[in-house]
Amino acid sequence: MSGLSISRRGLLAGISAAGATAALSACGAKTGSDTSSGSAAKADTSGSTVKVGLLNSLSGTMAISEVTVHNSLLLAIKEINASGGVLGKKLKPISQDGASDWPTFAEKAEALITDDKVAATFGCWTSASRKAVKPVFERYKSLLFYPVQYEGLEESPYIFYIGATTNQQIVPALDYLKKQGLTKLYLVGSDYVFPRTANKIIKAYAKAKGLTVVGEDYAPLGSTEFSTIVNKVKGAGADAVFNTLNGDSNVAFFKEYKSAGLTAKSLPVLSVSIAEEEVKSIGTQYLDGQLTAWNYYETTPGAANKKFVAAYQAAYGKDKPTSDPMEAAYISVYLWKAMVEKAGSFDVAKVKAASDGIVFDAPEGTVTVDGATQHVYKTARIGKVGSDGLIEEVWNSGKPIKPDPYLKGYSWASGLS
Repeated sequence: MSGLSISRRGLLAGISAAGATAALSACGAKTGSDTSSGSAAKADTSGSTVKVGLLNSLSGTMAISEVTVHNSLLLAIKEINASGGVLGKKLKPISQDGASDWPTFAEKAEALITDDKVAATFGCWTSASRKAVKPVFERYKSLLFYPVQYEGLEESPYIFYIGATTNQQIVPALDYLKKQGLTKLYLVGSDYVFPRTANKIIKAYAKAKGLTVVGEDYAPLGSTEFSTIVNKVKGAGADAVFNTLNGDSNVAFFKEYKSAGLTAKSLPVLSVSIAEEEVKSIGTQYLDGQLTAWNYYETTPGAANKKFVAAYQAAYGKDKPTSDPMEAAYISVYLWKAMVEKAGSFDVAKVKAASDGIVFDAPEGTVTVDGATQHVYKTARIGKVGSDGLIEEVWNSGKPIKPDPYLKGYSWASGLS
């Protein structure tokens, strides 16, 4: 079901087993300076078109989430080409399937850079895939635009992080739960980098803020067996579950959750990797009333979002929802375009230098690129899943939050990075 061979699963298990040690220390190791020794790869800009790479899981356990991100990237490219392209050149997308397999992501990233000579690459979802390709982009001094919320504690000179970092999603989600009086948390996640690091941060927050973590469990990415974990959750005396499961594991988890008699009213789940597409795949009957934390919903008000939703549904079907990672992927292409045009060049060094202060009227609201961290200012939003499958906002931060990937502004996080 997951598309991972036994040997690949062995590698994933190795990553997971080291999650509390090597993987987490890698997460905390600052990579804001370029330590690569390779020569910079040169994009081919000699013709009337410029190639850009799309690197997503089009198969395997993560395809449930990543196919729609790929579609959003194609939509942005189509729109940009229709309006004249970038610096007078049309964009030619080159798609590669990471196949929910981290070594494959690294292989495909290198092919995009060295064989296809792309000007930039857009993609990855899981932190494991991002960490697999990170040294590749740093070695060749090529740019990756990463569209998904993640666990923070990372910077790279060759990655632009367009999804939320920790202080723009996880910390506001914890603040929200605390204000609702939900102070006893059970942590459930997939066994790889993002959930383990996120939960490390959650436990530090809980210790400082008077919350209690009453349980913590992980399942292999792609797992469909959750009876044991759900039974432990049911008997733990928790007020809420903080869910960092990824991919199609969420389908099995929420079906088991309902089967055990647990509901949003009796024991709410706040998820940070379930958006509208996953709601549709899982089934609204399993998610009605449950909470999510993102920076964008299909229901987010504003003209830019109405235009985005209409364009996406015109391209892919009136019943197709939009979601936060899809929106972040969509705007990532526009942000790169703005950087290139400000720089007057596709040259990576010049594009990076031009990035600071780029502002875009995005479907999620105004976003601004922070050149120092290569993250973006984003508004935090808590939503509740409705019976119609849409997610309605119940709280937002009021204004875009400055990215703080190393949580330097939080005293309780001082020992994490």
